[in-house]
Amino acid sequence: MDALTFDLKNLCRRCNEGSYATQANRDDMLGLAARDIKVLGFHLPGMRSLKPKHVWALVNYWKGMGISDGTICNRLAAIRWWAQKINKASVVLRTNEEYGVRASHGEVKDKAKKLDRDKLALVEDEYVRMSVEGQALFGLRREEAIKFNPSYADRGDRMVLKGSWCKGGRAREILITHAAQREWLDRAHLLSGKGALIPAERNYVQQLAVYEYQTVKVGLRNNHGLRHGWAQWRYKQLTNGIDSPARGGPDPRAFKGELRQRDLNARRALTHELGHNRLEVTSHYLGG
Repeated sequence: MDALTFDLKNLCRRCNEGSYATQANRDDMLGLAARDIKVLGFHLPGMRSLKPKHVWALVNYWKGMGISDGTICNRLAAIRWWAQKINKASVVLRTNEEYGVRASHGEVKDKAKKLDRDKLALVEDEYVRMSVEGQALFGLRREEAIKFNPSYADRGDRMVLKGSWCKGGRAREILITHAAQREWLDRAHLLSGKGALIPAERNYVQQLAVYEYQTVKVGLRNNHGLRHGWAQWRYKQLTNGIDSPARGGPDPRAFKGELRQRDLNARRALTHELGHNRLEVTSHYLGG
């Protein structure tokens, strides 16, 4: 853990404002910001070194990754909180609009993507190719797909994700329900042996940089949309054939009786498999 991450974790522990969920989300978002600051090449000696250029760099970086305005607004709220606690509120602009981002309201926009295998074939690094496929087949986050270790995760009928790979340290299980998933896992075993989907000569940060460069180079941008696509596919599987609202399916608010329970059970299971702890977050993937 670097000095910046250490400082921010201590700050969150000392200033434990809000509900438990609010505190946990703030801790997660500040940890992510600290990691991305490092990825961007900045080496802050501590939390008091935050400057406007770091905030701008983060916002532009997140935009380039295809992260939604709403998510960026949430992250900026956490950074504003950080800046206020170190008496440097002016480091962050007063409104999100000044950064060119605006929180969305109302209807959920469908961000789902299908994997373009023609573009995937152009990716030179075989570990990156494998990670992107994992995002599409299991709804993995990018970090999870890079740190994924098949020798640990593969439990036959399911795969287990270690907490250290996952957002918020939340370990979880995902059922293996399709032949394409099993085939991918078998290839992942052959590629990585006992290790992660990172070649022996690189660490995670180095492999992340390779991932970003090679995917952007071939036009595989906004790969978080693969996670949305998987979530919608999995919802249809869990509900025995009902399309999610984001994919043109019926509004679940009109469901009654058995259909209502089927929808709720599917959302609960999917919330766990996505690694979230609130059904409302899953609705951003599914709509409704």
